[in-house]
Amino acid sequence: MENLYREIILDHAREPRNWGVLDPADIDYEEYNPLCGDRLRITIRIGEDEIIDGLGWSGEGCAISQAAASMLGEEILGKSLEEVKAWTRDDMLALVGIPLTINRVKCALLSLKALMIGIYGQKIWDRMEMEDED
Repeated sequence: MENLYREIILDHAREPRNWGVLDPADIDYEEYNPLCGDRLRITIRIGEDEIIDGLGWSGEGCAISQAAASMLGEEILGKSLEEVKAWTRDDMLALVGIPLTINRVKCALLSLKALMIGIYGQKIWDRMEMEDED
């Protein structure tokens, strides 16, 4: 099963989905990981009933960070902001689907961090990190 997830990650890294930023966008936020240099910008359009009806992203970094952004975009496009707010770090790591070293966890979570801070602000992300430490 792990090999399947590795193939999915490589596929998303080679051919990212929803690549490119939206202009105009209702949400436009960029985040980076200074430890490894990964950078990610996420742009979102919000439609009726607070549904994400447009999503684009750009960035550079390792295959894990770029694939995770692509996978997250596919997962949340068409979902409500309320559904997205319920996403957790564990949900994101499950989406990636392979065991990761502590350094690679930050790579896999970069897109979720950018998404949450972009939509809800730093406090939401800080709370998610605090819950993870418990």
